[in-house]
Amino acid sequence: MTAPLPHRPAEHVERVLCVLAHPDDVDFGSAGTVATWTAAGTEVVYCIVTDGDAGGFDETPRDQMGPLRQAEQRAAAAAVGVSDVRFLGYPDGRLELTLDLRRDISRVIRQVRPQRVLTTSPERFWDRIGASHPDHMTVGESTLRAVYPDARNPFAFPELLADEGLDAWSVSEVWLGASPQTDHAVDVTDVMDAKLAALRCHVTQVSHNPELEQFVTGWMRQTANRFGLPDGRLAEAFHVVHTA
Repeated sequence: MTAPLPHRPAEHVERVLCVLAHPDDVDFGSAGTVATWTAAGTEVVYCIVTDGDAGGFDETPRDQMGPLRQAEQRAAAAAVGVSDVRFLGYPDGRLELTLDLRRDISRVIRQVRPQRVLTTSPERFWDRIGASHPDHMTVGESTLRAVYPDARNPFAFPELLADEGLDAWSVSEVWLGASPQTDHAVDVTDVMDAKLAALRCHVTQVSHNPELEQFVTGWMRQTANRFGLPDGRLAEAFHVVHTA
């Protein structure tokens, strides 16, 4: 018996929601892919769960870090064609898998009504432990639970419908970044300038690293090679999960 062929991602969708833990998460892992989507006419919305107030490498007062990083993320989003950036305001470094977080992500899914959601993998990536920040895994798991079953079930968090008029919504596919099971690569070579511009907007996070471009392009070149792209190409990779 022949094994079924894997599902391929949709060629084009109208709306995408990216749900990440911190400002800059989407830009390190996915800004090139986002740039290809916006260039193709897809509306992309960012939902950032924390303000990144536990980040930074200098003596910036903690009460200033969150607003700084919000501004950096909005500038980075603009560099890849995204104008709608939403922050949930949870504490950086202290995320837990809670019903409140699931409800808040479900709310944004029902507001945006995306066909595709991009988030981080809830699985630990043992080969690259830095990708598996506890906040990243928590947001990935919370988002998957919001996609299925919460956002599509009108009887889950009924207050979203009763009090806010937000009808249930089914997301067709989820793209998981930083996954140990990547099965889909996006060639982002031609939008690399936009990705690097987005990353440079995160001054509080990257200004200490003069080798940022070499670091990022090095791992993206390895990703492209792993997926059989021609020499010299750069790629971002994801595990695509179909939820229909």
